[in-house]
Amino acid sequence: MNPDKTVNGFTTRFKPDDTIYAAVLTSNAGSGTVKARWLFGDRVVSEPEKQVSYKGPASTEFHLQNTSGGFPPGDYSVELFLDGKSVGSRPFRVETSDGKTEYTFPNTTPKH
Repeated sequence: MNPDKTVNGFTTRFKPDDTIYAAVLTSNAGSGTVKARWLFGDRVVSEPEKQVSYKGPASTEFHLQNTSGGFPPGDYSVELFLDGKSVGSRPFRVETSDGKTEYTFPNTTPKH
């Protein structure tokens, strides 16, 4: 993400200590609730939501950080919602080449 909240690139591969970003791009004016459901496998890691109101095209940014040792390597996904309705999902992967396997995600819950 750029400082002005525009998207500067796209990837589906991350390192354990990366901050992972997702953006909901809207093309028209409007307001509503935008939510991101971050999953590690089938476990909900985070589910933030934002009330938004835009006068034209805009981007709503969400990010995920694990400050307690990094993300466990494996398969993840983020599902994005507008007013409670899914508007898309994207799989991504966290990879490491150092052989570390002792990562934890505190306080995760199964997907609903």
